[in-house]
Amino acid sequence: MYLIVIAWTYVTLMMAVAEATSSTGTLLGAVITFVLYGVLPMGILVYILGTPSRKRSIKAREAAEQAAYDAEQAAANAGATNATAAESATPDAGSKPAAGAEHGSVAAVRKEP
Repeated sequence: MYLIVIAWTYVTLMMAVAEATSSTGTLLGAVITFVLYGVLPMGILVYILGTPSRKRSIKAREAAEQAAYDAEQAAANAGATNATAAESATPDAGSKPAAGAEHGSVAAVRKEP
């Protein structure tokens, strides 16, 4: 992929030099030629052809984060005793009242006295 980019950049650079050194050409025309024929299409090409690589790196990063999270959870569960681990892993079945609001943002729901 990079060979195509390097070759096309060389071709458009030579086109721009020919435009700039021509008797009817201008330096502004050379810059526009280089940008519109070289930089813009190659930027689009590199972006499109680089998409699979970006997707692979994102999936690899997500898999590493998930593995780290799983290891952290396994270490937390292994460190606790069996009784407390079983109590903390099972949800409240309604036998105990709620201890308080979650993060202080949700009020506890109680019956009227």
